[in-house]
Amino acid sequence: MTYLIDRRLQGKNKSAVNRERFLRRYKSQIKDAVGRAIKGRSITDIENGEKVTIPVKDVNEPHFGHAHGGVWETVNPGNTEYQKGDQFNRPRSGGGGPGRGRAGNSDQTSEDDFIFELSREEFMNYFFEDLELPNMVKTQLSQTVEFKNQRAGYNVSGTPSNIHVLRSLRGALGRRIAVGGPAKRQLKEAEEALQALFDEGAPADDEDVIALKDKIHHLHIRLNAIPFIDPFDLRYSNRIKVPKPSTQAVMFCIMDVSGSMDETRKDTAKRFFILLYLFLKRVYEKIEVVFIRHHTAAAEVDENEFFHSRESGGTVVSSALNLLQKVIAERYGSADWNAYVAQASDGDNWDNDSVLCKQILNQSIMPRVQYYTYVEITDGPPQNLWEQYCEVADHHKNFAMQKIVTPADIYPVFRELFKKQPK
Repeated sequence: MTYLIDRRLQGKNKSAVNRERFLRRYKSQIKDAVGRAIKGRSITDIENGEKVTIPVKDVNEPHFGHAHGGVWETVNPGNTEYQKGDQFNRPRSGGGGPGRGRAGNSDQTSEDDFIFELSREEFMNYFFEDLELPNMVKTQLSQTVEFKNQRAGYNVSGTPSNIHVLRSLRGALGRRIAVGGPAKRQLKEAEEALQALFDEGAPADDEDVIALKDKIHHLHIRLNAIPFIDPFDLRYSNRIKVPKPSTQAVMFCIMDVSGSMDETRKDTAKRFFILLYLFLKRVYEKIEVVFIRHHTAAAEVDENEFFHSRESGGTVVSSALNLLQKVIAERYGSADWNAYVAQASDGDNWDNDSVLCKQILNQSIMPRVQYYTYVEITDGPPQNLWEQYCEVADHHKNFAMQKIVTPADIYPVFRELFKKQPK
């Protein structure tokens, strides 16, 4: 029987096997700690690692100890208070033992919790656990890497169909020149010497003439023995497979920046967009982000202006949807792109425009996007835009909508929007 022992080490000589075992053993405690950490930090820092605290009672393990048995006596040197047979009360638990209390205060007893530092990847794994992108199409959204053939020089072996004729002939010509070069020079010298003897009137049976003729004949045989092309000369086109990005997505962020959207609501929307971007980043190799902000008119802006510029005025949501439709058609209309849209608004919109938004979504946008999420950031009753979007959700399974009241609702809403669907 063969035993395989994994002794892989990671940073600071820590065993990766022991770390994985610890993560599996205390999975529920770590998940609870990650949940607590999420509530206490900004979502903009969500992809960094985190120090999580686990109650020490959860990591205690049983152990064997040796206790005194029977009747025994002890001598304490320097004892000036007690005599043999004296009795005294047992000290209260935690009242002065090492490692207990805070700054010597016996009234507040505590025990240090176990602090465990999760790496960025481990934190994100727990953060995104039980989540997945809905309606994922295997042919387009599979995470398997696709490869394409690319030329990479030549090989000395291969299939006959891959023979590179020009390269093979060039190699054969070079070989014949290299191998037959000395023999050709000797042949030329011998022929010139033989002709010189004939010019001097040497007879055909002269020993020198006979020797030169034998040499010339031997050199001809040697040159004729050099093959025109040898299997060694054959060169085959070499092709290798290189990975190509098979999954790429574009994420559209649409936000209402009218006067009714105060800074608190804008900050909540920003955090939701960042969370969605991090989620898509784990699935797609290439992601482009397009920011569209609108009030009465819509404009495509950069990230800094999207999050920090201030506008005032009314709200016309259809202006943003028309711009979204235009951008998709001009830049992301091919089947290679998977479009995701996240829209944030307080729900306030012109009554007539909300009906127009429903028509644009049903007819032009929803057939072109993989998923459309709408979050309404308001603590009041649903607005007219919400009512029209409800009708869109009834006809399209790739449309989801939720309400966000406070920043604490971002994560639960996000999980609800992207929870695993029953198979």
